[in-house]
Amino acid sequence: MAHDWEPDVLGPDFAALTIDLGPDPDGEGTVTATLVRHLRSESDADVAAPRPSVLYVHGFTDYFFQAPLATAFADAGYDFYALDLRKCGRSRKPGHTPHFISDLSLYDAELGAALDVIDAAAPGTPVVVAAHSTGGLITALWLDRLRATDPGRHGRVTGQVLNSPWFDLQGAPALRSWGTVLVRTIARVAPYRVLPNRLPGGYGESLHVSAHGEWEYDLDLKPLGGFPVTFGFLAAVRRGHAALHRGIDTGVPSLVLRSARSVLGGPYRPEIDTADTVLDTEQIARWSGCLGNRVTAVPIDGARHDVFLSREEPRAVAYAELSRWLTENTATLSIRRSVEPPPTGSSRVTRDVS
Repeated sequence: MAHDWEPDVLGPDFAALTIDLGPDPDGEGTVTATLVRHLRSESDADVAAPRPSVLYVHGFTDYFFQAPLATAFADAGYDFYALDLRKCGRSRKPGHTPHFISDLSLYDAELGAALDVIDAAAPGTPVVVAAHSTGGLITALWLDRLRATDPGRHGRVTGQVLNSPWFDLQGAPALRSWGTVLVRTIARVAPYRVLPNRLPGGYGESLHVSAHGEWEYDLDLKPLGGFPVTFGFLAAVRRGHAALHRGIDTGVPSLVLRSARSVLGGPYRPEIDTADTVLDTEQIARWSGCLGNRVTAVPIDGARHDVFLSREEPRAVAYAELSRWLTENTATLSIRRSVEPPPTGSSRVTRDVS
């Protein structure tokens, strides 16, 4: 099937495809997602040769703009794709509440569609899923569901790379517990109500060239202080956390990269440049084992929340760790797995917990 790729805002090395998702289950009109692909250089001698692919998914108050990440995967021998989810980045339309979703499983539609587009472009080639922050939670849960309900599609995915995945809510256990009860209660009656506390702006200021950073991106799509968090969205995330904490199995080997330490919240100050100021890195370390299969967890000294947007030295370390993991797992990642269909009448696939 031919797809209508169009020029992307990132320039001539990228193209974008709109994925029509139809009416919004959450009642905000119609929704689309946007698949972005990195175009191979015409001077590449292997331009016609099929290669494994990467599907990258962003986090909250984010979208795909990290061209160096696409180049890093391309240099490692992967075709690169990135997905702007519904109501996020390129996909947000007038009338949409930024990043709002009532259930993380609704993202299965665009994730599955993106996987199909990639498979149509390079039939039979495997896909590595890469994701950041909330995207790491979304894709891990998706792979767990996919393994249970659609083993054919799941067999296309051979690994995942998670960059500071959001695996728990920050704060003391008592506050997380009672806070979650309150969030879920309000979400049932007022899902679009905004939490009273805005995200701190220090992290955004550490990144963008207009403040203290080196990165250039669209502040309409990724504001310095973040988008408001709604009760409905946070309730969906907390249900996702609960599912992860009970234990899932993505069915593929994982690389989890994170900063070595956290300095949570507050306005910009220099220490924000060398720590995760968004998530608790101890929580990431604690819950990474819940992914199932084989997990390689690597803390990066001096890294930011997005390890690939860190300062030059920790960023280089993060890319080196990525390259090492891809190389060491080439035999697993570069060959699509053969998956037997589930037994007749079965809705789940037996989990391999070895």
